[in-house]
Amino acid sequence: MSATFSLTGTSRTDEGKGASRRLRHAHQMPAVIYGSGQAPASITLPFKDVVKALENEAFYSHVLTLTIDGQPQQAVLKALQRHPAKNFPMHADFLRVDAAHKITMKVPLHFINLETCVGVKTEGGAIAITSNDVEIACFPKDLPEFLTIDMGELHVGTTLHMSDIKLPEGVEIPQLSQGHDYDQPIANVYKA
Repeated sequence: MSATFSLTGTSRTDEGKGASRRLRHAHQMPAVIYGSGQAPASITLPFKDVVKALENEAFYSHVLTLTIDGQPQQAVLKALQRHPAKNFPMHADFLRVDAAHKITMKVPLHFINLETCVGVKTEGGAIAITSNDVEIACFPKDLPEFLTIDMGELHVGTTLHMSDIKLPEGVEIPQLSQGHDYDQPIANVYKA
């Protein structure tokens, strides 16, 4: 993990649509943090800090430090609600993490060597990417920022599946334990 993210906020007792609307007008964002055997807590975060953090793709798949009322907590972003028309964040859900327990997260897939792919460059093919992220399970210390898929040596007619992803140590794809039928394709090279 290359970047570290931290947000500072406060706990809140005002809940509901009206309270959330008042917070947004005051340039604050309502959120909730839950998990790790503790009670869920409603919190408020500075809107500008959240927007700045969301500009970095790594924020979505990183262990973050949330300091709420002076108490630091380790968490991951589990869900983000955006405005349907204006696309700004309206609410966030954070999951507390415990170093001794595995977490399940979606991480982005980064496809490399698309322009030098053998199937495209010499065989007249094209690449179709069917998945931009994959759900993984790991301990918080092993959480990757993204997974890299090398397309350079693929020929026309080749399909990559989830099982073809080279996973870092300590990371697994839970879906693959359900059998061969759940090994979904992530990309293929087809005749153009």
